Formats: sequence, structure tokens, C-alpha cells
Amino acid sequence: MVKYTIPMDYTRPRKKVTIIGCGRFGSFLAWYAAQLGHKVTLYGKTGEISYEQLKMTRANDYLKLPQSVELTNDLKSAVKSAEILQVSVPSQVFRDVMAELTSKCDLKGKYLVTNMKGIEISTGKRLSEVALEFGLEKWQIAVWAGPGHVQEFVVGNPNCMLIDAYERATTERIVEYFRSPLIRFYYGNDIIGTEIGAAAKNVMGIVAGVLDGMNLSSLKGALMARGSREVARLIQEMGGNPISAYGLCHLGDYETTLFSKFSHNRTWGENYVLGKKFDLLAEGVHTARALSIVADKLGVDMPITSAVNSMILDKIPPRVVMEQLFDRSLKDDI
Repeated sequence: MVKYTIPMDYTRPRKKVTIIGCGRFGSFLAWYAAQLGHKVTLYGKTGEISYEQLKMTRANDYLKLPQSVELTNDLKSAVKSAEILQVSVPSQVFRDVMAELTSKCDLKGKYLVTNMKGIEISTGKRLSEVALEFGLEKWQIAVWAGPGHVQEFVVGNPNCMLIDAYERATTERIVEYFRSPLIRFYYGNDIIGTEIGAAAKNVMGIVAGVLDGMNLSSLKGALMARGSREVARLIQEMGGNPISAYGLCHLGDYETTLFSKFSHNRTWGENYVLGKKFDLLAEGVHTARALSIVADKLGVDMPITSAVNSMILDKIPPRVVMEQLFDRSLKDDI
């Protein structure tokens, strides 16, 4: 396992950080925050494979946790000592996590940063909206989005990401706490666009995998253009800035999602076409359903997203879905 050390910056404020979720990105967040000099606790549940593996070996397929990271299954203790909570769990269980957090712990005065990208199917709500339902104040909530795979970061390959929030002061503080030579952060100023764009890029990742599986990878250029266009329409209708679809949260994340061998969503789509099983989490599967419901409700035309949802939900063969997309009425590009 390759080791990379982030140069220490002694001007950075040191914070008590708790990460909830021991999966691929949750374990990375613990590794990353510890290297920045923060006091880090990583929380997982007894019986969960990811937690049990880290408990036994302090390592997984991606990294080895620094000894300074405290690993625990005690939620109350993990949250009580934290100034910043970072949540990295599947999007569709986020509501359950928030319910458990608020029933067992006092979140007053703490920042909560969501590190996953999805939309709740049952309500069509963004994850920050779900958090607000549980009594958090807007200043407490931040969203971490943008490109970057754990496999690349842990060997020292840098990338750019962004932090967004309801309040600018929160955005600036979270960036200050987590900036480094490994991740150049940008300030987000459109939390609606950031959350929708970040979630929707996973749907486009599934399409990219389908194209790879059908030997139609040359269509990824068209996917990038038309995919970002329909996402921009939805963002605008939901009250966000359509230009966000062309920033780091969405279009800027296409390389890691549409082309990378590490992309779960791309791999899921390719395996779907080839009739192979893929057991790792691919958020785009649920997000296609959630976004289709929201788009239908708002009357927004999202043909690519709807096609993915139909392919998965209605079992329409990928080639038929492709033919239907190409058979749509002609229209202007811009």
C-alpha cells in the first residue's frame, strides 16, 4: 500500500472532527483529516463489514488509518467530543442517520458536513433539506462536493473540490479547516445547484458505463454536453443557478465519474449491459429515480435521466433506450 504524507500546515486551525460512516470515502475523510492535524474519530456500527475490517486491521482496500484516528462504535461519545461532523453514508439512509443523531446526541453548536451525493427518493429533497428537518440551523450545514477518487488521493494525486453552504461564513470556515496541497477547495455559492449537480453526475456516470458496455464510448462527448444541459434546466427550476451545472459539482466531476476505472456508477452501468453483477454502492441508481420524480413534478425535460430510470425500473433494454433517445424530435443545441 503506497504511503503519501500531506505537508503539515501549522497555520491551519486544529479541530475535533468525527466522521460517521466507515466506507470508502468515510475512511478517506478520517485519513485526510488526521493528516491535516485534526483530532479525528471515525464512527461505525458493530456488525458492519467496513467497520469490523477497520477494527481488526485499521486498513481496508484503499488505505491504512493513522494511529491517531480513534475508531469507535459509540455514537454518543463520538459526537459529544466533535466540533465538526462529517457524514458519509448512502444517501437513502441519511434520514435514519439524522434521526438517530438527533435522538441520542446534542448537535447544538456543531457543523454538519454531508459528503455523499444523492436525492431522497421518498421526498425528492436535497440532503441539506433533510438535515434542516431535524432542527439544525442553516449556519451549521455544509456540503462537500466535486471530483476525486480515494485511490488517487492516497497516492498523492491532487484534485479540486468545493464546499458549499447556506451561509458564506460556514463555507469559508470549512474550507479553511480542510484545505491542503492535496485538495484545492473552491467556495460554492449555490447550495441548490451544488447538491443537485453533484447527485445528477452519478446518473450520467451510469450512462457512461452503458456506453462503454455497448462499445459506444465516443458518445460520451454528447453525453457531457446534453447531460449538463438538462441538469442545468432542473437546477434553474428548483431555484438554483443553472451555471452550477458547469462547475465542479457536476461537469467538473465528469472525468472521475464518466471515464475513471474507479467510478462505481460507470462500472455499474457497464456491468448492467454485460449482464454482470456489481455489488458496490452506485448512488446513481437511486438518484435516477429521485430526479425523475422531481423533474416530472416540476415539468422539466430530462430525457437522459428519465431514460436511465426507465432502463432500471422498467427493465427496458439499453439499446432500446438509446434508440428512443436518438428518435426524439429535433431541437436547438443551445
